[in-house]
Amino acid sequence: MGHNYAKPLTSGQKMERLLTRIPPSWAVTLERQAGTGAWKALAHSPEQDGAWSDTHQDPADALEDTWRRNRTVIA
Repeated sequence: MGHNYAKPLTSGQKMERLLTRIPPSWAVTLERQAGTGAWKALAHSPEQDGAWSDTHQDPADALEDTWRRNRTVIA
């Protein structure tokens, strides 16, 4: 009997998926923290300031964090 396990997305695939979900009018900023290699991200609508993500080792995780924090303004 075979098993069908979903493969986790790579960082690049996750980033691509997130960028297609974030509206084109939104500002997106990624920053790498000097000396640590950790990433922070900010994605927000033009009418809002938005909230920065926590720091993450993967830039896609940082982008997902800020998207989750700020996407409620779409509704």
